[in-house]
Amino acid sequence: MRKELIVASLVSLAILAVYYSSHEAKTDAFEEWKGSFGVNWAPEEEAYRRLIFEKNLIEIEAHNADKTQTYKKGVNQFSIYTTEEFADRFLTPMPMVGLPEVDATMPEIGDVDWTTQGKVSKVKNQGSCGSCWAFSATGALESFFLFKGQSASLSEQQLVDCSRPQGNQGCNGGWPSNALKYVIANGITTEGAYPYAGRDQACKAQGGAWKIGSQQSFSGCNGLTSGINAHPISVTVDATNWSPYKSGVFNNCQASINHAVLLVGVVGGAWKIKNSWGTGWGESGYIRLAGGNTCGVCANAGVYPAW
Repeated sequence: MRKELIVASLVSLAILAVYYSSHEAKTDAFEEWKGSFGVNWAPEEEAYRRLIFEKNLIEIEAHNADKTQTYKKGVNQFSIYTTEEFADRFLTPMPMVGLPEVDATMPEIGDVDWTTQGKVSKVKNQGSCGSCWAFSATGALESFFLFKGQSASLSEQQLVDCSRPQGNQGCNGGWPSNALKYVIANGITTEGAYPYAGRDQACKAQGGAWKIGSQQSFSGCNGLTSGINAHPISVTVDATNWSPYKSGVFNNCQASINHAVLLVGVVGGAWKIKNSWGTGWGESGYIRLAGGNTCGVCANAGVYPAW
């Protein structure tokens, strides 16, 4: 009996040692996260964020240990939020428009990657403002001008502040196509002339020297496949489950359209997409989506500037 008690005690101690070692590692990871992002909270809020972070970290480790998964998760700026908090803070619902039926079939296509051709501008960070539509539009515009041998970082904040007459709602959402309508009517200035503030403001200056004449649209997966052979395309997607994405081919989507991004290529049959959450997220700011209508990428018409 004494021997059995000793064995049971040793097993219990071993389990506790593993638990505390794991808990300590997660605590250290949380402190490291805080240091990396320079964040401090009141004690109650910090305790809450720590719990969410540690829960997310457990899910990340379990996901990455599953060899059937096609993508990896990782710690990033969103690791302190629940999925619901992330969607509420960083995504804006975008109703389906323009396409009564989604062409979800993706024709076979060889690799096209405009990032390797010098036709895609740098990855930016929209912060907590729901201005993805503006970043998607400037990404398309910057690529448009790069094809013409002209390089500029264009002003998302001008679109946030000044394109309400075209139907956009600043940090509460909008559409890349409406942003391009603004540029067609007024032109757009540079980020240096009209810096990004990441919040709603009164319009400080209309238009600018960077002008386009119209915009093209690309419907369904067939349209996107054809268009991406010529240039990047502004598209909309369901990004509800994107927050922990680190690398690989993503396919874990829900059914909402709530984010605008820039389609920059097709690599190994997967859509390659430039996001606006900084280079610390995903594959240095990019994500690859499984082919076809994954995350609703083909659900709404994509757009691109034209003369």
